Amino acid sequence: MDTASVFAACALVQPEGGTILDACAAPGGKSLVLASRMGPTSTLIANELSSDRRRRLSDVLDTHLAPENRARVRVSGFDAAAAGGRASERDRFAAILLDAPCGSERHVLADPKALDQWSPARVRFLAQRQWALLSSAFLMLMDGGCLVYATCALSSEENDGPIARLVKKYGDRVVLDSIDMEAGQERSLYGVQTLPDRASGAGPSYVCRLTKAPGR
Repeated sequence: MDTASVFAACALVQPEGGTILDACAAPGGKSLVLASRMGPTSTLIANELSSDRRRRLSDVLDTHLAPENRARVRVSGFDAAAAGGRASERDRFAAILLDAPCGSERHVLADPKALDQWSPARVRFLAQRQWALLSSAFLMLMDGGCLVYATCALSSEENDGPIARLVKKYGDRVVLDSIDMEAGQERSLYGVQTLPDRASGAGPSYVCRLTKAPGR
């Protein structure tokens, strides 16, 4: 996990108490960061839909977390893109990190197989999945809670695109928070991007932080 990934996890404002959700948690690096920053009365749900990736996630948490922290982290396997549609899940979480499945251009640049699988159609498909995850996460977030949306993609369709749809749908309930930038980063319309050519090889990554304002 590089510095851009740590930056994304650290961007989440974690309140004291309440339940925090890492919505797409595997392989677990960001969950470790979240768990290390939790207050003593907070709990973390590290969620991963894939059973294979979920086993790896559990192994990472078991190996690297102190027992007292591990006891406050629960691994789950629900579909985060659908959960927001259930009344029981609405307004459940005090803070949510959504590190969404994405085009992963870092892997595309380094792996010929990943490059062969890349296409504009795949980007469009991923953007739809990202929107489903983001809109669901927003419904699961408590009023006043913090949500961080992150990817390791370069495409604005996967980065600012889903955020723009969220703003359009929920209007002033989406309060965009400014994030202090680090070296090698630049601002996009809604978030902060880390670009490998400017950040000593870290990234690419995109991070947007928002707060959910109460409904009228």
